[in-house]
Amino acid sequence: MTHMTALALALFLDALVGDPRWLPHPVRGMGKLIASLDRRWNNGTKRKAKGTAALVVVLAVVYGLSALAVAAGYAVSLYVGVAVESVLIFTAIATKSLAVAAEEVRRPLEAGDLSKARQALSMIVGRDTERLDEAGITRACIETVAENTSDGITAPLFYAAIGGAPLALLYRAVNTCDSMIGYKNEKYREFGWAAARFDDVLNYVPARLTALVMVLVFGGRRLRAALAILFRDARRHPSPNSGWLEAAMAGLLGVQLGGTNTYGGLVSVRPTLGDAVVPLCPAHIRRAVAIMIGTVLVFAFLLWIGGMIVAMASAWGESARAL
Repeated sequence: MTHMTALALALFLDALVGDPRWLPHPVRGMGKLIASLDRRWNNGTKRKAKGTAALVVVLAVVYGLSALAVAAGYAVSLYVGVAVESVLIFTAIATKSLAVAAEEVRRPLEAGDLSKARQALSMIVGRDTERLDEAGITRACIETVAENTSDGITAPLFYAAIGGAPLALLYRAVNTCDSMIGYKNEKYREFGWAAARFDDVLNYVPARLTALVMVLVFGGRRLRAALAILFRDARRHPSPNSGWLEAAMAGLLGVQLGGTNTYGGLVSVRPTLGDAVVPLCPAHIRRAVAIMIGTVLVFAFLLWIGGMIVAMASAWGESARAL
């Protein structure tokens, strides 16, 4: 239950302060370590083996340091341990920062300032944004909110509930590795192979649980249609996990996501997700953010319930053994 208490406090901290730039952040340290290994090892032959070794080094450092910090906190007292664990889990989630980033796209978009909206969007997506129109900006923002509902929030919470802050940060390290070196281009196809595959494995369960919670909680009158779109379109996405979140969001909003994107001048054509019941508009960004926040709260509540059941079952088991 200490993990669950820390999880709840982490969500409160995130809602309170978000991700201030002045706060030292473990992900920045992870990024520096990954970049250093990339420079040193991503060359010559046996790049797949080197990339796998780089991933192992990053995970060992992140898990080891976070486990030591948590153990030191609990060695002082239960309260200090929970506080340390709460802060570490807080650094692994990004509910408020994702909501703020999406709003920074929506506001200028609604005001008709496409240039400013494109600039804000470029801070949270990897695709080229210079020529996107209003619908393209809206689609990119919604897709990012949908995907990161799991990647940036519910997945680390899921692993925090299982193994506390060390496991949550290990997940964040894998996700950071994937975002930095998990590309399928000439430079990273082999070196980033292990990071991309492990990220897919770790996100498999959280992505699907998150998508189901999203649709079941917010489906309303569109529940049947949203469920049908989820199971029809989720597997169309190139990512084995992102498609579940984007298909769920498309079904709930009654819009169509996916299609043509440009990355570094290279065109990428992806299957579409959802049905264009209504045209995309900036108001859909606000709705997507509301769905994201609600999904996180319900998901966390369900984790709490699951944690309580496990704790009670463990206590009953110990009592039975004692008798």
